Amino acid sequence: MLRLWGRLSSINVRKVVWAAQELGLPLQRTDAGGQFGLVREAAYLQRNPNGLVPLMEDDDTGLVLWESNAIVRYLCARHSAGKLYPEELPARFVAEQWMDWQQTTLNPAGRDAFIQWIRTPAAQRNSALIAASVAATEPLLDLLEQHLARSPFMAGEHFTMADIPIGCEMHRWWGLPQERPARPALERWYRTVSTRPCARGVLDQPLA
Repeated sequence: MLRLWGRLSSINVRKVVWAAQELGLPLQRTDAGGQFGLVREAAYLQRNPNGLVPLMEDDDTGLVLWESNAIVRYLCARHSAGKLYPEELPARFVAEQWMDWQQTTLNPAGRDAFIQWIRTPAAQRNSALIAASVAATEPLLDLLEQHLARSPFMAGEHFTMADIPIGCEMHRWWGLPQERPARPALERWYRTVSTRPCARGVLDQPLA
């Protein structure tokens, strides 16, 4: 049994839920963060000093992890070595590269637009923050378009752990009520990953 703390409205929690579903792992999830609180309580902070979600515990090994992409890597390495977790080093580190890029580059670029459109009341929205976020994100989507025009999936010919965080990011960005330039390769890839049976309950959920 995997135990996961975090609300499903969190992009980082969604990554872990999707990965667990791809791997067929039983998952017990407890809402935490945001309106559910819990993350500032002493017992939680003792296990996750970041005070954020997600937090995962693997009952089989006793391992406790926070940081969503690290959790996805761990689950895929433990339960899907050679498939979702590539065995060959070149493919593995291409996957690692894109997972790091999602966390350090793509997510920060799009964060302000998401927060303003989805989590800020309309009367309080800052259009300048939205515009700056769009300006930062669009070149990154062009980069993804170029990559996916050459590669069926993020790390090559097959779906891997790398497609999960990028898929969650695109679900969030394309769910915003703003214009979306056509990017055929990126759209083809997203249709493919978002219609996977194990993406249900994650990429079909509304933004919040």
